[in-house]
Amino acid sequence: MRILLVDKTFEGEPDIERQVLGSAGEYEYHAAAEQVPDASWRAADGVQTFRASPFVNSMADRLDNCRIIVRGGVGYDGLDLAALGARGIAVCNVPDYGTTEVADHAMALMLGLRRGVVTFHDALRADPVAGFDFAAAPCLQRLRGQRFGVVGLGRIGTATARRARGFDMEVVFYDPYLPDGADLATGYTRLGSIEALFEVSDAISLHTPLTDETQGIVDAALLERVKPGAVLINTSRGPVVDLDAVYAALKDGRLGGAAIDVYPAEPPDRDHQLIEAYMGREPWLDGRLILTPHAAFFSAEGARDLRRKCVETALAYLRDGRLRNCVNREWLV
Repeated sequence: MRILLVDKTFEGEPDIERQVLGSAGEYEYHAAAEQVPDASWRAADGVQTFRASPFVNSMADRLDNCRIIVRGGVGYDGLDLAALGARGIAVCNVPDYGTTEVADHAMALMLGLRRGVVTFHDALRADPVAGFDFAAAPCLQRLRGQRFGVVGLGRIGTATARRARGFDMEVVFYDPYLPDGADLATGYTRLGSIEALFEVSDAISLHTPLTDETQGIVDAALLERVKPGAVLINTSRGPVVDLDAVYAALKDGRLGGAAIDVYPAEPPDRDHQLIEAYMGREPWLDGRLILTPHAAFFSAEGARDLRRKCVETALAYLRDGRLRNCVNREWLV
């Protein structure tokens, strides 16, 4: 058995991976997918990638022995699920390694806006006397009794909802793929449309995968219906949100604030009007926008979990025939 890591993103040797694999096979790794020899692609029984999904797609015709590709992360939209499935290659992700980190980060972003933490920090760092103003944060509100809307009540969405409930917020959610009774099992209020959720929520947290259905789902039309003064948090996938629409909704005051960790292009385009306004500290936006660098998933503990789970997933299938977290099962032949 040979497992090939095509884009090592961590420092040092792959000791975690080798410990999991043990004597069951060989573990080969490279710093960049472009550096992987042709013979290695052809010999691999399993391929592991963190950020090189498009390049892996381009190597599909060289995956002579490959039975499984494990994407080291939650998102898998960069891999051609149908084409790989047609070649008999299972595609799996690791959906649970950073669940608590992303949920914590989503709540931290909301608190940064609703409790004014970032605004106060910036003001006091600039001038601890002139900035000593408890009313300076434009999005500050009491959390108790507010409505927290979750788009996508999967693992991370549920973990985030639990945290919001801990702040005495009322939780509502929209997820058309959950079976009937999900609301009864969780105790959260289910809404029949994303429009309804945007109309009634004081804070909206996005936890949906990127699909053809969700790409650009938060657009100008949806933000026209947002509850005035609401805040939007995105720790899911960047292309789910139209940044031009967010800019317009913030500029005209419909949207109280936004906190964004993921972007349509990463790093974000500094020439985009929203990023320009943020960098320029334009007064109308000050205290109403928080940006973080696609960091919600990260912790040292989570990174170790991810590395271990990647190899465990490949090993379970190649050695034991158990297919875990397969995202292209419908195309797999």
